[in-house]
Amino acid sequence: MAFLFRIRASESLFRNVTQFRFVSTKTSLTNKQKKSRDVLSLLRAEQNPNRILEICRSSSLIPDYHVDRIALSVAIVTLAREKHFAAVSQLLDGFIQNQPNPKSDSYAARAIILYGRANMLDRSLQTFHDLERYQIPRTVKSLNALLFACSMANDYKEANRIYLEIPKTYGIEPDLETYNRMIKIFCESGSTSSSYSIVAEMERKWVKPTAASFGLMIAGFYREEKYDEVRKVLRMMREFGVHVGVATYNIMIQCLCESKRSSEAMALLDGVVSSRMRPNCVTYSHLIHGFCGEENLDMAMDLFEVMVRSGYKPDSECYFTLIHCLCKRGDFETALFLCRESMEKNWVPSFSLMKWLVYGLASVSKVEEAKELIKQVKEKFASRNVDLWNEVEAELPQ
Repeated sequence: MAFLFRIRASESLFRNVTQFRFVSTKTSLTNKQKKSRDVLSLLRAEQNPNRILEICRSSSLIPDYHVDRIALSVAIVTLAREKHFAAVSQLLDGFIQNQPNPKSDSYAARAIILYGRANMLDRSLQTFHDLERYQIPRTVKSLNALLFACSMANDYKEANRIYLEIPKTYGIEPDLETYNRMIKIFCESGSTSSSYSIVAEMERKWVKPTAASFGLMIAGFYREEKYDEVRKVLRMMREFGVHVGVATYNIMIQCLCESKRSSEAMALLDGVVSSRMRPNCVTYSHLIHGFCGEENLDMAMDLFEVMVRSGYKPDSECYFTLIHCLCKRGDFETALFLCRESMEKNWVPSFSLMKWLVYGLASVSKVEEAKELIKQVKEKFASRNVDLWNEVEAELPQ
């Protein structure tokens, strides 16, 4: 309770989807947002490949719209997981052919990336080489999509080959995103030192590395436990005139927390504050996750209190992580308080976590609170797991 006191200071749906067409007015955009969410809900619940294809084709998904991108990714991941690779090709090839502007590379770039997500890198390459057939120019955007596909397919050797050969073959000039993608690929493959060559190439091409470029290198060297190299990168940042700001320190704090060295991350935070930089919500989120991962809930809750008192807004994952840790400790009352606060922001924890909390409340003679929580979930999120919640409620003491 001490913590608590401190914290206190579809068929009709498918018919609707199939009626959607391209929209442009503000009113229609709101309608599109709803349609896109409906499509996403349908795809998350669907396993039949033919049905998935039907939903995607009927909903006029737009790759530049973020909810539609998520919907496409969900569809592709489901099809690939079930080994329906022919359906993946059918969907993505049709996706390119039916784009409204035959000279746009947005649809093609998205298809290249999604083939990589489906672990069909050969089709990513084939799509790139076949762009002329679709009257789509090969640009640095499609090159970057191809490198991203390699990263998603974990084929780092092929990524390096593409980076070295494709720009020369097709006369494509790499840009900042190209170089950053290659830095990330080297770091992911455990060869972070190779990224120095990318920085040198950027310097030759008069492309200035950014804090994000160096941040990728810092994260890579942390994973490889090459701390002298981290210091070298920090010196390089200053030599290139790149500000070492809170975003860079957040990367280091995150890496330390992921390595279960959250106390060292706290010391780094003290250094940030002493240098008159203000930490932000990302800083505190990393630390809260880190201390929760090390089962130091007291420190995590202290940081949560400081975060809120400082005017920063915790994100949904902060709430969910703390609720999980509180349930693990058996402090179900504080977990209930945070859960209610999270739901007020329209963030509902997973069904398994909520179920744990409900049963926990019942175990400490808080049955009415448990029932009230179930009622709130069913009222606020009417479409989510209603039958399962009815079963849970029936098992509670009457």
